[in-house]
Amino acid sequence: MSLSPHRRLTVSTTLLAALVGGLVPAAGAYAAPAPATPAAAPRTTTPAPDLDGVVAALNSAMANGAPGALARFTGPDGAKSRAVGVRDRVSGAAMDAKARFRIGSVTKTFSSVVLLQLVQEKKLELDAPVNSYLPGLLPDDRITVRHLMTHRSGLADYTEKMFAQTVPGFEAVRNRQFSYQELVDLSLAEPRTTQPGVAYKYSNTNFVVVGMLIEKLTGNPVAKEYDRRIIKKLGLRNTSYVHPQTEIKGLHARGYLHPDEAGAPLVDSTEQTVSWGQSAGAMISNAADLNTFVKSLLGGKLLKPEMLDAMTTVTPTDATNTRHYGLGLRRYDLSCGTSVYGHTGTVQGFYTYAFATKDGKRSLAAMANTSNRGVANTALGGVLEPAFCGKKAPTARSAARGFSVNPAEADLPERR
Repeated sequence: MSLSPHRRLTVSTTLLAALVGGLVPAAGAYAAPAPATPAAAPRTTTPAPDLDGVVAALNSAMANGAPGALARFTGPDGAKSRAVGVRDRVSGAAMDAKARFRIGSVTKTFSSVVLLQLVQEKKLELDAPVNSYLPGLLPDDRITVRHLMTHRSGLADYTEKMFAQTVPGFEAVRNRQFSYQELVDLSLAEPRTTQPGVAYKYSNTNFVVVGMLIEKLTGNPVAKEYDRRIIKKLGLRNTSYVHPQTEIKGLHARGYLHPDEAGAPLVDSTEQTVSWGQSAGAMISNAADLNTFVKSLLGGKLLKPEMLDAMTTVTPTDATNTRHYGLGLRRYDLSCGTSVYGHTGTVQGFYTYAFATKDGKRSLAAMANTSNRGVANTALGGVLEPAFCGKKAPTARSAARGFSVNPAEADLPERR
């Protein structure tokens, strides 16, 4: 559930990021975010996916530095998978659409589902201060649970300093085990980015605290709660939270990290604890399971209707009004009028996209086995338009359109 700034996603490489402002709340008060932007009017017909366009986007990710890439689309006509390149640069094994991989910040959506189920169970309230459940953890009693889930807490993202130098930063934490408290302490050592509720600013710290809330309220490790509430319920056989183990078991893609230095060799980053991410980014899955997860979530199988409505109530994250964030869930508005919901993920060696339409009837999961390479991420994001909008006449504008890592919204710092 995402090194130099691996920033969250942009709708186009030509679009500029902007923070969404609000009013500073009075002490102890919840600052309501800007009114939700309604999704574009739905299409009257459902276009067939442009699989040639999907493959073109995967090949573009390879041309921009990924050893391989894959995508899996599900819709009324069933599932269709495509894979290009290699999943292992040493053996030369071809990329396989069934392979497991690290999903980075898509983990945040899993964490959000669990926490929202706890809200349904009356174990916490979205607008209650975090410190009412974790006394003394945060320096500001105005920070609410909702602020965490919408990235409006103002808590600094500790990964920016941790991965300011991509490869040295990664190697320093590859096999390290952090406690949640240690990660929060790293954040609190940095200046706050905003007052609570004032502006959207993506931070892994928010979902580290979400993990702490889950464990405090259930008395169980997050792994157990993911397993019983989501993984077993949906039959996700290739999804797991193995922290702090470093291995990806079974058929899997190896991940490759680009150093900051141009021309330096790729670093195999497959094995790591991801302890620096935990409930913000340490899960493993594959494309089929991600399809099932986002379809089931949007289809109402994991949350009650009122809670799913709360999760999908979004506010803009930039000035274009095409990118939005809800409760641990992104919304992107595509050129054809279709809106898709899900999350992106960046973790060393892997970029991931997992999205579905609001009704859950169509979904797409895609992965490229590289990171710290923003152009590859942008290229991979190009799968969304052809998958959900179908074929369209080629133009200079549509050919360039894609989703990219935005410096204001990244899972990890991304320089390249």
